[in-house]
Amino acid sequence: MNRRIRAVLALSVLAASSCVLIPVRTTGTLEPSALAYEDSRFVELLGVDVHYRYTPASTPATGGDRPLIVLLHGFGASTFSWREVAEPLSAYGDVVAYDRPAFGLTERPLSWKGSNPYAPATQTDLLFGLLDELGADKAILVGNSAGGTVAMEAAIAHPERVEALVLVSPAVYGSGGAPGWLRPLFWLPGVNHLGPLLARRLASEGDDFIRSAWYDASGMAPDVIPGYRAPLSIINWEKALWQLTRATPRSRLPERLAGISAPVLVVSGDTDRIVPTEQSVRLASELPSSTLVVIPQSGHVSHEETPAAFMEAFAQFYERFLRGR
Repeated sequence: MNRRIRAVLALSVLAASSCVLIPVRTTGTLEPSALAYEDSRFVELLGVDVHYRYTPASTPATGGDRPLIVLLHGFGASTFSWREVAEPLSAYGDVVAYDRPAFGLTERPLSWKGSNPYAPATQTDLLFGLLDELGADKAILVGNSAGGTVAMEAAIAHPERVEALVLVSPAVYGSGGAPGWLRPLFWLPGVNHLGPLLARRLASEGDDFIRSAWYDASGMAPDVIPGYRAPLSIINWEKALWQLTRATPRSRLPERLAGISAPVLVVSGDTDRIVPTEQSVRLASELPSSTLVVIPQSGHVSHEETPAAFMEAFAQFYERFLRGR
């Protein structure tokens, strides 16, 4: 979460801490199914109706089973963010992109029995639940930004089920979650009541945030911002985003990098304004087994802005570490 968004959140929380009578209604009017793509699929996992998109392998296996490649989007994104590379990646295996709770077309529960679906540990469990549903023992996990941290947590929790990691500008070093001093305020009645309004205010900054993810926003296709914003028309999107904000603690991944044994490709644009490029360089140096690729004239979402360069990096990584495994 960049500094401007964190500052907006902090000021808004402090201003809202004593306001409990203001009614909070969603601006969303649609059910997730209303925005479904032609290839959309839905499956119930841990009590949540999860949206995913499946791209079958485009070429036959040449020895052994083809790997499953799972795509995990970043904060504020969805399966839409993988539109440029899902088909090219299918040359290497079956490809699945899914929406994490609070994003895209996945259900946004406001009450639940058992684990909080927005909590990091539950999101990891949900990922493995999806693998089970698809009959996959293991997968190559490709994660962008906050999706990269989910992929890394999964690799630490169940290393036997993660064949490799491809981390695109992963948010590891203090880039995710709210400041520690602010988090206790989230549980004050007034703050919790108005939390969805705070989430809505964050979303109002969204277009600028999306543009800042590109090295050159002038080259952004006309459908990009509408594609990112479409899920904001879903009922209760603000309440779900607030639940995610409350449930996301400060990451302790930097202390546990030694627990990642799978081969890792770290990809960063050379002009990443959201997760600075030097953080990806640092991460690659601290992981036990990693390859670093910095793509010129690219930003935070190199898989979208420079998909050909991203695919070249993936192809070289696959040939070196994964073919024949």
